[in-house]
Amino acid sequence: MSANGHLPYRRVLLKLSGEALAGDSGVGIDPEMAAYIAQRVSEVHDLRIQVAIVIGGGNLWRGEPAAKLGMDRSTADHMGMIATVMNGLALQDAIERLGIVTRVQTAVEMNSIAEPYIRLRAIRHMEKGRVVILTGGIGSPYFTTDSAAALRASEIHADVIVKATKVDGVYSADPLTNRDATRYCKLDYQQVLDQQLRVMDTTAFTLCQENAMPIIVLDFWNPQDLVKALRGDTAVGTIISA
Repeated sequence: MSANGHLPYRRVLLKLSGEALAGDSGVGIDPEMAAYIAQRVSEVHDLRIQVAIVIGGGNLWRGEPAAKLGMDRSTADHMGMIATVMNGLALQDAIERLGIVTRVQTAVEMNSIAEPYIRLRAIRHMEKGRVVILTGGIGSPYFTTDSAAALRASEIHADVIVKATKVDGVYSADPLTNRDATRYCKLDYQQVLDQQLRVMDTTAFTLCQENAMPIIVLDFWNPQDLVKALRGDTAVGTIISA
């Protein structure tokens, strides 16, 4: 039983790609997309579920392709970390316009723009009903935003990671190219590994497995699915757990 009385989750970490902010163009920040994300977050906040968000920066900068073209990988990744802070600020603005107090924390120190990431401070913000946006990855190159989400979820004692995608769960094959693909309602970590299902990168997924951190994969662009999943509706998305 959670602190909010009847829901299965007390504290969630929402993992968003940077492209979620970009809209159809795939690049830049679309204010309408920011408003859509903010509305979904508001609905979760209204359930008295504590919310942390990790957002990527791929709509503004992708370090890996730049590194393949000769840029130093550490430099490319640091630029990507800065891009996540920009996205976090845009998301903060959209959420606060709905009347929800929001804090941006960053693993890359920018004291005049955002708070440094401090685990206990992030937890205290959430306990006070604030939404916390965790940016800057983990502050080191060579790690993906998935890895940042897995690490931060464990550090702040989240009950679940919600991975926001454009697909309504994990399938046996690519549902866009294989009409016989079937959606899994529930999987355990070993099944994901054995079937080589793409959920997160290997480092992030291993971290979730080692810390018994459940993952829900769902279609973030179906407006009802996030709240349904967090109410415990197993017909929505795919949950991966021990």
